[in-house]
Amino acid sequence: MAVEIIIPSVGESVQEAVLAEWFKKDGDLVHKDEPLFVIETDKVTLEVAAEIDGVLKISVAEGETVAIGMVVGSIEPTDAAPASETPVSKVKDEKLPEPAAPAATPAPPPVTPGPSPPPMTGDQPSLPPSVRRLIAEKNLDVTKIEGTGPGGRISKGDVLLYLEQAPAGIPDKLEPPTDACLAVAGDQPVETRKPMSPIRKRIAARLLESKQNTAMLTTFNEIDMGQAMAMRSRYKEAFQKKHGVSLGFMSIFIKACVEALKEIPEINAFIDGDDIVYHNYQHIGVAIGTERGLVVPVVRHAEKMSFAQIEGAIVDYVKKIKENRLELADLEGGTFTVSNGGVYGSLLSTPILNTPQSGILGMHKIEKRPVVVDDEIVVRPMMYVALSYDHRIVDGKGAVTFLKRVKEFIENPERIILEV
Repeated sequence: MAVEIIIPSVGESVQEAVLAEWFKKDGDLVHKDEPLFVIETDKVTLEVAAEIDGVLKISVAEGETVAIGMVVGSIEPTDAAPASETPVSKVKDEKLPEPAAPAATPAPPPVTPGPSPPPMTGDQPSLPPSVRRLIAEKNLDVTKIEGTGPGGRISKGDVLLYLEQAPAGIPDKLEPPTDACLAVAGDQPVETRKPMSPIRKRIAARLLESKQNTAMLTTFNEIDMGQAMAMRSRYKEAFQKKHGVSLGFMSIFIKACVEALKEIPEINAFIDGDDIVYHNYQHIGVAIGTERGLVVPVVRHAEKMSFAQIEGAIVDYVKKIKENRLELADLEGGTFTVSNGGVYGSLLSTPILNTPQSGILGMHKIEKRPVVVDDEIVVRPMMYVALSYDHRIVDGKGAVTFLKRVKEFIENPERIILEV
């Protein structure tokens, strides 16, 4: 009996989703726990796996909006073979007719085959049509391309990255666009219209809500990262060996923010009607960029966690995001957010509040700059930091004091341990 494939519930507030992509085609053989498709809601992206081994029957195409609980396909158990396949036992029982002797025909002239893409093996993951087409056009060996998608699947971005880093003999860039790629009128490129994904819609709505409903203001400072970098360099190998995770700057900044939030509690609070709700804990959201948009999973009770525990929690979240296993509960309950635009090369920015939170810290890239130390000009690794805050609840004095305390903790990391 066929097993129905149902859109799972991802939270009480989510009623519908977009079936973003099928990993398999109609009629393909699938195995238990193998990912079948990805759904996108306004908050999370989630993979849905097969419950049994069998043959896939698709009833809803990708790109469609589906309700929670809706049936989008089914799986016929493998003991019921597809009609197109003939059982081996039946073939053995039937007596095949003797083949007739072929008539003598002249040998065809030799044909020189053109280049063809390397054959796909059964061990390799299925590829989307756009990826297969690009691999065929460039005549690439798919076994040499490292996949970063769920289950090691190769995405178009992986192929483009391989081309950029390609060895000699492989084209290092895509072919220039042909005349067909240009607009009918003039040399303007063709416009492409795509519907916004649920996550992008949610991001747009939240950012607009934050700008319209808060009195947002940003204050800046700069931090000498020399001591933090030296500490990280001294203990990096020992930290990795003992805890199994790398020591990054994010855990140092989160610990510094936790201590500063204890001193300036209004930045860790939010407005509810005519009341101010203060939190006696620090749930720190960490902004992580993904292919589908920005998500902010929450490191809960960061005030009770060690550097290693914070780094481990972040690594787990990144893995869940890559494997499309991030849950709605992972995104809820944050009291303050840290965003690191420096990983993308940002020198300075003004982060937007993640409502209803009253504060967000923006980190930026570390850049060597001349600064004055003890009346002498020296070159130091400096980072600009920005604190955006809701001026309705946080005064300028509190915001500047908070950022100054974060600066003191980062420039003297031992103060985090001693809490001074």
